[in-house]
Amino acid sequence: MTASGGTRGGIDLGGTKIQAVVVDASNQVLGQARRRTPTEGGPAGVGAEIAATLRESAEAAKVATESLAGIGIGSPGDANESTGVVSGARNLPGWEGSFPLGESLSSELGAPVRVGNDVQVAVDGEFHLGAGREFESVIGVWWGTGVGGGLVLEGRPWLGRGAAGEFGHIVVRRGGPRCSAGHEGCVEAYAGRASMERWARKHLDKGEKTKLFEIMAEHERDRLTSGIWERALKHGDKLAEKLLKRAEKALGVGIASAINLLDPDAVILGGGMGARFAERSLPEIERHMSPYLFAPDDPPEIRAASLGDLGGAIGAALLV
Repeated sequence: MTASGGTRGGIDLGGTKIQAVVVDASNQVLGQARRRTPTEGGPAGVGAEIAATLRESAEAAKVATESLAGIGIGSPGDANESTGVVSGARNLPGWEGSFPLGESLSSELGAPVRVGNDVQVAVDGEFHLGAGREFESVIGVWWGTGVGGGLVLEGRPWLGRGAAGEFGHIVVRRGGPRCSAGHEGCVEAYAGRASMERWARKHLDKGEKTKLFEIMAEHERDRLTSGIWERALKHGDKLAEKLLKRAEKALGVGIASAINLLDPDAVILGGGMGARFAERSLPEIERHMSPYLFAPDDPPEIRAASLGDLGGAIGAALLV
């Protein structure tokens, strides 16, 4: 198996899934693969599954991983682009500390690896190839297992000192519930899929009725994925409806604060939950956002990400 100089790998590492692609010099997908993110095994176990997923996508593209020009990976947590070390990826099993993900994968796959923040690389993909192509400045809000963010300002990614764009940790209620990082009252504590699952279990323990966990068992899942939330809503599940509405409100209030600070051309909503519920949730998010805007008569464009399930992995490939 061989590859041309422009053939690259891209990996989107999320709390529930690992998506890998191999793309050509024009960013056309030649092969892809998806696996579930392990729930145990720590960083080394997650790294092994990432490598297996990338190999599977390379086989589909009929290339060897060693022949790739490089591999980009978008990871949760603090992803240090200069060292390839990922720290504090709390939505992944046992990843409170630091792990040399780039070095480990490069050794395993035989190609150079570049690491970036998962949401930032997905936002870069949308900016260059998707819903953000016509704009100069965008805020990306990625609603998934957690809630992440990414910034492109005047055509360039804005990373700050390395941790910019953490939209999920904008506080929307002082003294509110804690998110995965232990912060009180932030957007992720209300809207992150993992937080929503914790809320659902608390309500279930208090005797409130819900079909969420029955559906999870029927579909042999070990967590409440976006598809399970969607099925519960179709069954008229009142708890699922209540928790989704609360998530939409938190997202709207948080987005308003980000707009007031940065005044971007557009806000792009992505992530697993964002993609699943964009049609339903975008109008609700805008409704909750509007009362908090400094300039409500001239809001930015609010759009759904357009690259689909492969957007994060394609964006990661742009790191190379």
